Amino acid sequence: MTEQTDPGLGRKARLRAATALVLVVLVLGALYLMDPDNFYLWAKALHVVAVISWMAGLLYMPRLFIYHFDSEPGSKQSETFKVMEQRLFSVIMRPAMGAAWLLGLYMAWTVYGFQGGWLHAKLLLVFLLSGYHEFLGRSVKDFAADKRDKSPRFWRLMNEVPTLLMLFIVILVIVKPF
Repeated sequence: MTEQTDPGLGRKARLRAATALVLVVLVLGALYLMDPDNFYLWAKALHVVAVISWMAGLLYMPRLFIYHFDSEPGSKQSETFKVMEQRLFSVIMRPAMGAAWLLGLYMAWTVYGFQGGWLHAKLLLVFLLSGYHEFLGRSVKDFAADKRDKSPRFWRLMNEVPTLLMLFIVILVIVKPF
């Protein structure tokens, strides 16, 4: 039986993720060529899927760090958490963030012409969410090096950051208060 910490499985997962991303781009291109008038709806649907995938990772990663913190450095459990964190970040979160940004910018340009106070505020909050994403990425590297300088309490508090940003982003998009 192959261990899930086998590096070969990680390469296969990254290859599958890259293949899926290429397929999504090809499908988007085909949809645009076949029906450019309805392409916005496809972009919007895939944007929502990308955001859900990205948010799932942003909410789950701090929980992994909390559990990882409690494992003994160098133990099998610790090594398993390292693999889980790395794959979550590189195979799910990073491609989902890229797709969310690309499709979101497409919609912001084609539908709104980058106009509207609500849109500017939303972009600022998404930029902050992206900074949080990169902070998690650096933390994945720290945990991989067995550097654990932040407490489980810190990670519990950090787990609220994407929730609050998401709340304000959704309100801005749906209500468009200004």
